[in-house]
Amino acid sequence: MPHLDRTPFRYGCLLIALVFTATTYAAEPDPNSVKHVLFLPGPPSHAYGSHDHLAGCILLAKSLNISGLPVEATVHHYGWPEDRRKLDGIDCLVMYGDGGNGHMVMGHIDELDSLASRGMGIVCLHYAVEVPKGPPGDAFRRWIGGYYETNWSVNPFWTAKFADLPKHPITRGVQPFEMYDEWYYHMRFREGMQGVTPILSDLPSSETLVRPDGPHSGNKFVRASVARHERQTVAWAAERQDGGRGFGFTGGHTHWNWSDPNFRKIVLNAIVWCAKAEVPPNGVTDRPITLADLETDHDEKPPADFDREQVRKQFHLPAD
Repeated sequence: MPHLDRTPFRYGCLLIALVFTATTYAAEPDPNSVKHVLFLPGPPSHAYGSHDHLAGCILLAKSLNISGLPVEATVHHYGWPEDRRKLDGIDCLVMYGDGGNGHMVMGHIDELDSLASRGMGIVCLHYAVEVPKGPPGDAFRRWIGGYYETNWSVNPFWTAKFADLPKHPITRGVQPFEMYDEWYYHMRFREGMQGVTPILSDLPSSETLVRPDGPHSGNKFVRASVARHERQTVAWAAERQDGGRGFGFTGGHTHWNWSDPNFRKIVLNAIVWCAKAEVPPNGVTDRPITLADLETDHDEKPPADFDREQVRKQFHLPAD
């Protein structure tokens, strides 16, 4: 048989292997690269000290930016950006605003679906976990694993106690804690909790259901669930088939609660995790928060009868 020069064949195989290897590694996210987080606060809707979306987002963004992690956080207000380019290159989108029919995402479901399909993380805080049942609710279950569904979920104020925390990057450095807030519960999750990990759960008392039935106050389904002593998940992590991650957190009504280091850390950890950065062993580290910190960047003025010293003592904040 004539001698065949296999050198071109060998070089061709080597080139294909190098291209395949480069493509494979390029597809893997680098946890050390700078991750871009965009906060979308909603406009003011409640009295001073409640639903302070702008002040809360700026506070959390500052904490991320001083953490020493490869995370760059910015805040756009208010609501969904008119300039589509603001969403380019975002690794995690955080929505903290009023929900329901007035949710900032209404009218942008397809746009966010497209962003999510590329692996962008999505975080929803407090009222931002509520959208109408149907296509919006279905989208939220895809994006973050669950949502607040009217006539199924409820929104009472109660003291939730989180004594048992699961092992998850989001709980790193978080100690057991309790907090009085408007913790929504009995959320509408994916079927069988597929890809959903409960992060904060507790068993509410029957006193959380003393209000008559209504879209937000009570229904036969949630009453039966509490009667069966089923623990209710109020914060959860979700993984998506597109490789993206989501997080829902139903607390955050009371602005002063952000002073609690565990309350704050679990949300900061979740944002970093959803952005696909590495959560440190002790979680995201920022500095202690003072009342003066919590009073900055508000879009509402405090009422004339605001007793800041009472708030400082109630939330165990240090003197200025």
